[in-house]
Amino acid sequence: MFLKGKTALITGSTSGIGLGYAKALAAQGANIMINGFGETEEIADIIKELQSSSGSGAVYSAADMTLPGQIRAMVADCNRELGGPDILINNAGIQHVAPVDEFSEDKWDAILAIILSSAFHTTKAALPTMKSAGWGRIINTGSMHSLVASPYKSAYNAAKHGLAGLTKTIALEVATQGITVNCICPGYVWTSLVENQIPDTMKARGLTRDEVINDVLLANQPQKKFVQVDQLAALALFLCRDEASAITGTNLSVDGGWTAQ
Repeated sequence: MFLKGKTALITGSTSGIGLGYAKALAAQGANIMINGFGETEEIADIIKELQSSSGSGAVYSAADMTLPGQIRAMVADCNRELGGPDILINNAGIQHVAPVDEFSEDKWDAILAIILSSAFHTTKAALPTMKSAGWGRIINTGSMHSLVASPYKSAYNAAKHGLAGLTKTIALEVATQGITVNCICPGYVWTSLVENQIPDTMKARGLTRDEVINDVLLANQPQKKFVQVDQLAALALFLCRDEASAITGTNLSVDGGWTAQ
């Protein structure tokens, strides 16, 4: 358990990719603060599972990622209850799809706030502790849309591209202080969110399940396979190791070859 004594704060971690990160880091002994939406009982079960896996602490924050004051309070609560954070994973995100001239301004503002601005606020609040310790890991969940674009996703593309740039900037600023900053950029990941979209897409387009998967969702992933949550979690774990201390300021594609085209 190489993360025993370390604390990880992971935003957007009550399900999907974020929960995968939380489980992987807990299995290596880290204290965990999770954040996100969910039913009270479900979150309580997640906390118990993380505590059992890690033999360490696990707590939940309901902080709203659109509100800087709540973000600062979340980081302060993490420090008070668990220490750190030594590891910060910015994973919170939402999506909305529409042509730019029809794109809701409220949706634009929310997507930029939750994906990009929240990463700025969490990082600003967490860095002083990392600097004092002389060690830290900041991992941002980007996307292939951090590197290439798709139509009808203007806010998401803009936010994820911005996250890639923010990653590089902060990495340069803390390069001599034992802190690394990297961005993991997945293609389509097999989560319940993706799986639940398939029936509606089948109905809307008159396609079979296999056609939706291969000709719509995986059209741009040459491997024709979904990225798995545990693959992303394994990369995040490696970035926390001392062997990864020279990896910083990078945007690491895990996209089945999408951005190679």
